[in-house]
Amino acid sequence: MNPLKLTFRNRKGLDLAAHLYIPLDQNPRFYAVFAHCFTCSQNFSAVRRISTSLSQQGIAVLSFDFTGLGRSDGEFEESTFSSNISDLLDASDFLERNYESPKMMVGHSLGGAAVMYASFDLPKVEAVITIGAPAFPGHIKKLFKESISKIKEMGSAEVVIGGRPFRVSKQFLEDLEQKPLENMLKKLNKSLLIMHSPQDEIVDIQNAAELYNAAKHPKSFISLDGSDHMVSKETDSEYVGEVIASWSKRYVSLEKTTENLYDTEGNQVKVRLSGPGFTTEIKTPHHHMIADEPLEVGGDNLGPNPYDFLMASLGSCTAMTLKMYADRKKWKLNEVTVFLNHDKVHLNDSKNPSEKESKVSRFTRLINLEGALDEDQRQRLLEISHRCPVHRTLEEDIVIQTLLKKK
Repeated sequence: MNPLKLTFRNRKGLDLAAHLYIPLDQNPRFYAVFAHCFTCSQNFSAVRRISTSLSQQGIAVLSFDFTGLGRSDGEFEESTFSSNISDLLDASDFLERNYESPKMMVGHSLGGAAVMYASFDLPKVEAVITIGAPAFPGHIKKLFKESISKIKEMGSAEVVIGGRPFRVSKQFLEDLEQKPLENMLKKLNKSLLIMHSPQDEIVDIQNAAELYNAAKHPKSFISLDGSDHMVSKETDSEYVGEVIASWSKRYVSLEKTTENLYDTEGNQVKVRLSGPGFTTEIKTPHHHMIADEPLEVGGDNLGPNPYDFLMASLGSCTAMTLKMYADRKKWKLNEVTVFLNHDKVHLNDSKNPSEKESKVSRFTRLINLEGALDEDQRQRLLEISHRCPVHRTLEEDIVIQTLLKKK
C-alpha cells in the first residue's frame, strides 16, 4: 500500500518526516507508533512491511524518521537516545491532536528500547512490542566499539554503520549509559510483547530473556527463529505484523461501537490495490482480508486469488445452507466438507451453432456429509445444495454496473 506522507514538528522545532499507514476502511481499530532501529529510517523494508501488515489487519500505524535521519530535519550528531524518546512522545502528541491517541507502541532494536521508555509517559498506550531490542541501550556501542575512545577524546567521531557514515557524539554515548531498563520495566504497567530471534547476531537473544524477567505480567515472548536482526526476509516481517495484530486483540481494549454495514457512501465492501505487486486489501463490514496472485504470475501469494475467493464463497454458502436445513429438520448432520474446482469447458450443448466452440465456467462441487443420515436424507441435502443463495446468484443473469468514482 502507499502510506500517507506527513510531517510533524517536534519540541525542538524540527520537522520530522512520517508515513501514516491507514486501513482500507479509514476507520482503524486503533493507532500505533513504530520506532525504527538505530541509524535506520521509516523506509527500512521491515518497517514498511510490518506497518503494511498491521494496517491490513485494521491498525493504523505512524512510522517516522528520528531527528537527523532519513528525510527529517536536524543533525544526527546532535541527537541522543533521550531525543529519540522525546521524538516518540511528540509523534504520539501529533496523533492525538490530529487523529487519535496511540494505544500501541512498536519498536525495532534500539527503537524497541525507546518505545519502552516513551510508553512510561504515555498513559493511553496499553501495549508495547519490541523486536530484537537490547536490554541495555548502551549495548549498541558494540557497533562502533573501535571508535569509542576517539569519540570520548574528540567529543565526536565519524563511524560507519551498515556501510553508511554517521557522526556520533560523546553526549550520545553518555546518554545511553544513563538509561538502564530493568527498574523502569518493573513500573511499566503495560502489556508487553517481546519478539527476538535466537540467531540474532547484533543483539543476542539473552537480551530478550533479561527484558522478560525484568517485566511484570502481562508479558509474552515470541521466538523469531530463523530471522536475522534486521528482519530482512519478507516472510519474517509479514509474520511479525500478523502476530502483533493477533496478539493485540487480547491486550488492546476497543470501544464497543455498533459498526455500520455500509460506509458513508453506501458501500458494503471495499477493495484497494496500491504499491507494487498485486496484493489487494479487502474490507467487508466486519473483517479485513487479503487477496493476491501466485508467485508464478508476479504476485506475492499473500492471500487467495479472486477465483479462490469465489469458490470459497460458493463452498461456504453451500455448507451453511445444508447446516441450516438439517438443523431445522433435526437431522444428525455433524459435519459438511465441500471440495471445489473451477475450469473452463466447451459449451457443446449450446442451441446457437455459432456458440458451439465457446467456453463457459464450470464449478465442480463435491460434498461430503458426516452424520447419522439415511440415503433419502443425503439425497435431499444434495438437492438443497442447489438452493444456496450464492449458487442461485451464479446461475442468474447478472448485471454488473461499473462507474468511475468522482474525485
